[in-house]
Amino acid sequence: MPTTTKLTDEEEVTAHIRRLEPELGKIIEKLRQIILSTDKEIGERIKWNNPSFYYTGEMKPFDPKEHKREIIVFNLFKGRIMLVFPSGAKISDTNGFLEGDYKDGRRIHVFKDMPDVLAKETTLQHVIREWLKLIEK
Repeated sequence: MPTTTKLTDEEEVTAHIRRLEPELGKIIEKLRQIILSTDKEIGERIKWNNPSFYYTGEMKPFDPKEHKREIIVFNLFKGRIMLVFPSGAKISDTNGFLEGDYKDGRRIHVFKDMPDVLAKETTLQHVIREWLKLIEK
C-alpha cells in the first residue's frame, strides 16, 4: 500500500498558486512574498479555498470563531485579486487602502494588476504592521 505524504501549508499554497492562470499566479506570488516578508511571525495556509495569512506567535486565549489570528485571506473568485482583512475595521488606515464597511469588521482591498501591487507594496506592509500592533499577547 503506497504511503502519501501530506503537503506542508507552504507547499499547499504553492500548489494552489500554480493551478491559477499564469498571469494571475505571478501577481498572487508577488503578494505572497510581500506579505510574508513583512514579519517573521506571519504564516500561510489554504483556508476557505484560498491562500490565507495568519499570525503564528503567542496570543492571549480567545474563541476560535473570532478568527483573531487571521490577517489576510485572498478571494480570487473569477480572477479578481481581492484581499480580505477579517478584522480590518480595527486597523488605523489613514491611506484609505482598506475599503468597505462590513458589520462583521472585515475590510477589503482589490488589486487591478501587477503595477497596482508594486505601487501599493509599502502601503500593504504598513497596514499589516498596524494589524500586528493590535495583537493581545
